[in-house]
Amino acid sequence: MSYGKNKLINNALRRSYALIDYNVHNDTHKRYKFQKQTLLDDESLTKKEKSEAIRIITKSYDEEKIVHNKGTKRICENCNQECLAITYCELCVRNYLKAKFSSWTSGNDNIDNLIQECQMKTLAPRLIPEWIPYNNLQNIKYLAKGGFSEIYTAVWIEGTYEEWDSKEQQLKRFGSQIIVLKKLENVENANQNWFEEARSHLNISNKWNEVVQCYGLTQDPSNGNYMLVMNKLDTDLRKYLQQNHNQLTWKERIQIAIDIINALEKIHYENEIHRDLHSGNILFRSRFRISDLGFCGPAAKPLKSIYGNLPYIAPEVIIGREQTFKSDIYSIAMLMWEISSGQPPFNNFEHDYDLAMNIVNGIRPKIIPGTPLEYKNLMKQCWDADPSKRSDIFTLRRKMGDINLFYQTKSSELSQLEENNNFEVENHTGSSKLFTSKLHQFDNLPEPRNATEEEQEAFHSNKSYNFHIPDNIDDFNKSSSKKNSTSKINSIFKAAKSHPIYLKEAQKMANIQNDFKIETMQQQVKKLHNNDDDEDEVHNNLNLHSKEQDELELPDSKNYF
Repeated sequence: MSYGKNKLINNALRRSYALIDYNVHNDTHKRYKFQKQTLLDDESLTKKEKSEAIRIITKSYDEEKIVHNKGTKRICENCNQECLAITYCELCVRNYLKAKFSSWTSGNDNIDNLIQECQMKTLAPRLIPEWIPYNNLQNIKYLAKGGFSEIYTAVWIEGTYEEWDSKEQQLKRFGSQIIVLKKLENVENANQNWFEEARSHLNISNKWNEVVQCYGLTQDPSNGNYMLVMNKLDTDLRKYLQQNHNQLTWKERIQIAIDIINALEKIHYENEIHRDLHSGNILFRSRFRISDLGFCGPAAKPLKSIYGNLPYIAPEVIIGREQTFKSDIYSIAMLMWEISSGQPPFNNFEHDYDLAMNIVNGIRPKIIPGTPLEYKNLMKQCWDADPSKRSDIFTLRRKMGDINLFYQTKSSELSQLEENNNFEVENHTGSSKLFTSKLHQFDNLPEPRNATEEEQEAFHSNKSYNFHIPDNIDDFNKSSSKKNSTSKINSIFKAAKSHPIYLKEAQKMANIQNDFKIETMQQQVKKLHNNDDDEDEVHNNLNLHSKEQDELELPDSKNYF
């Protein structure tokens, strides 16, 4: 659905969409009629706003009919052919584009053929990929490096096609607009693999509104680099959650998850796998959309290496297996957790071998208190170590839709519950390097498995040690932390017996505690020395050391393996 600029209309459109019961409104026409009636009954809109909202859903209705090639046809008054769209004629639009084939060229036959092929499948005037001359772009500015691509912003002077003028029989353009340029590295030779990726991206993003639109291709004449010309949205999911999380209700969070799941459903419907889903490539303007489509990986990936943002990569992929639809579902589970927590998964961990081992051994982020049970169960199912136990995207969309429908229709009854479930999330900031996709290579990893509840609890309690060293050394004997910290380390070593990934942290804590004991004993001895004239008695008193040593004795790590 194409959303407008009016916030009241946007909110009404989202409500009409969220209230659809797919068990009842089980085809495109029924859903359109339901949404139309819902908008007509919406008291928050003026008559003019209702008309605009209905115009928007009618355009989307046209696109859906053409995508599925279903619906009532009409005879176009211009070409006298049967067409599906109400607000334009898809056949007239395609004929107009075909007549212009001779007026442009990229200089590369393969690219020309690719764009022409996509144009002949055009669904709507606003969804037309094209070759964009580089001199039609102005004010090009470097923005960032994302994975294996450089990102720029620019002003597209003419702008994308927007509407079909049936009277003038021509396409009208949007006018000057800000766009994003994505330069692709290692594709200067434009190999066949790159073209297949480009074909997929252009077809999907110009077919489904849930995917960030790719307007077409251009080429920098100074170096010959090809660039994707993309729609510029406002922000990404990661930044959005950082700014808004503590104000979001569960009703709103579930709607975010629905947006993302709907987008992935469209990608899987096209028999494509995204391969690199994370919150940095979920983009937002009025709704959340998926970007990248696995497009920005390196052209020549080293053997046995994987590409992606490690916390979002499925465990079977980490150990070297192929990406599948179910590995995308694992990434969705991580995004569901991020939506619930406001933080990227494993935010305070380095993206290294240790984290890879944790994930393969079944460690998952700690579920946030107040997470709705149905949401939590879906999330846990989707991050199962066994891909066959994860939901497929179509079942996931249906189940999440049921949850969303419940929250939309029961909002007043749930308001008090949401107040009780509000929680603040500590705002941790990690290195920006941890939030981008990159190449990883891990050897000698075990088969993926699910961790036990005890292993999960041990992992999450051990990451924040709560090991307190008093500012005043005299407070040491008064504090119960010496026994607690000793018990904590014992528990880590015990966990390490069945889960070796804890060993490094256990040994680190043991070393800290041993160093602290030595310093403490030295200071206590010095204090006693100052209060006792008999220096020999102090230094030769064996009971002094043995009593304190017994209190702080650390387990020998060898006894636990």
